[in-house]
Amino acid sequence: MKILFAADGSNFTKKALAFLVTHESLLAGGELVVLNVQPPLPPQVKGFVGASVVADYHSDEAAKVLAPIEDFLRRHELKFRTTWVIGQAGHEIVEASKREGAQMIVMGTHGYGLLGRTVMGSIAQRVLVDSEVPVLLVK
Repeated sequence: MKILFAADGSNFTKKALAFLVTHESLLAGGELVVLNVQPPLPPQVKGFVGASVVADYHSDEAAKVLAPIEDFLRRHELKFRTTWVIGQAGHEIVEASKREGAQMIVMGTHGYGLLGRTVMGSIAQRVLVDSEVPVLLVK
């Protein structure tokens, strides 16, 4: 099974990653694609500091999230690859799952509940609504 794992570097990402590793049957014979979505910077920033500075910033920020995950997955001898994109997280996770041909999306969730989703919005909720493949949320 090909799994897209959405990673933001939070403790919820760590819990979801631990869940995946302890449920090896989900990864057996499959591929794990780890995705980090970087939020876009305001357009004025690019004009002020230059496109290459903005690109380096996004690359550095993605590496801060992905490097510890890569180390963890290597220690567990799992087949994986990492990637990152810039955009709105919910939309980009769903689009990446389509591009990658993922059969499942796995992600951590803050678990704010109904009130939290109403007031704050929820990336997990957006992915659940828009995804064409099963979504496994780990709280």
